[in-house]
Amino acid sequence: MHDERPIRHAPVPSDDAGVSFVMPVLNEESYLERAVRSVLAQDVPGPTEFVLALGPSTDSTDAIARRLAAEDPRVRLVDNPDADIPRGLNRAIRASSYPTVVRVDAHSELTPGYVRRALETLARTDAASVGGVMRADGHTAFQRAVARAYNSPIGLGGANYHGGTHESEAESAYLGVMRREVLDEVGLYDESIRRGEDWELNLRIRRAGYRVWFDPKLVVTYWPRDSWVRLVRQFLATGAWRGELVRRYGRRNSLRFFAPPALVVVAALAVVAGVLQSMRMLRGPAAAVASLIYIPLALYVLVVSFSAAGRHGGTGWRDRLWTAAVLPTIHLAWGFGFLRGALMGAHDTVDTSRLTTDAPPA
Repeated sequence: MHDERPIRHAPVPSDDAGVSFVMPVLNEESYLERAVRSVLAQDVPGPTEFVLALGPSTDSTDAIARRLAAEDPRVRLVDNPDADIPRGLNRAIRASSYPTVVRVDAHSELTPGYVRRALETLARTDAASVGGVMRADGHTAFQRAVARAYNSPIGLGGANYHGGTHESEAESAYLGVMRREVLDEVGLYDESIRRGEDWELNLRIRRAGYRVWFDPKLVVTYWPRDSWVRLVRQFLATGAWRGELVRRYGRRNSLRFFAPPALVVVAALAVVAGVLQSMRMLRGPAAAVASLIYIPLALYVLVVSFSAAGRHGGTGWRDRLWTAAVLPTIHLAWGFGFLRGALMGAHDTVDTSRLTTDAPPA
């Protein structure tokens, strides 16, 4: 995990030195208040501050943020006119002052005791960045299906933060509780990267010789996108930026990132083979060889079917059908975006699912 460099110990400030929470916000009227309340309720030794970087929302997000800031002096607001997540995070970090920085997300809620445990883990391991489990949940049938896909081992590739159970050094940290001194040393978030910014930041932290640590006792509830269109938009952008990161960092990317684009290639080849066979342009041995492309596709369908039918598929037949539909939607959108990003670069690709609001929680 350390690129064969000597391990460096991150600074450990005093227990009461203070914690800065930072959050980029755009069109989050349905989720913002619950996310902020979960942060303000944290039992943290020493002072805290919560800096919200407000993008150009088109709903009532800004009004909610201003009300929360008026109610609690710990909440502060900064402008993020570009709406980019890395730029908003950097603006919030630069506007904050305490030696430990906690990244939070408007679609997430911290469980009680999250920050106190994270501070203990940072001190115990001398790590520079600590993260835990992203436990997805949903309010609607579709959102619950997306949450099951997130939590399933085959949904998003089985990374630690999607269900790991053992503490260990990690490739990246979900959201992240980080030492400011190390963030300043490595240069904060890379503002040229619009998705995958956490992975890239943690890569630089590891390349600088520091530990990134996974602690499964740190749990964050995450509310995924609540419509099919937004889900596709999100994963097209996520895949494109992962493809861009592969262009930039090559072998440093985990092999699991290559599974969705491989699925897209196999599916495309299967369609071509099927068309050629139906037109009788492939016959005899050539047709038999071409038919081999259906095998991995059939295996994928079986894996998705078993996953949807099993404990990760939900409790009723409607849940299982939704899960069976959501899994390939995520994989194909992510894979198509990856191929585009890897071949042509992500350029100005943005996650347009953030430009409209999700349905309010039930």
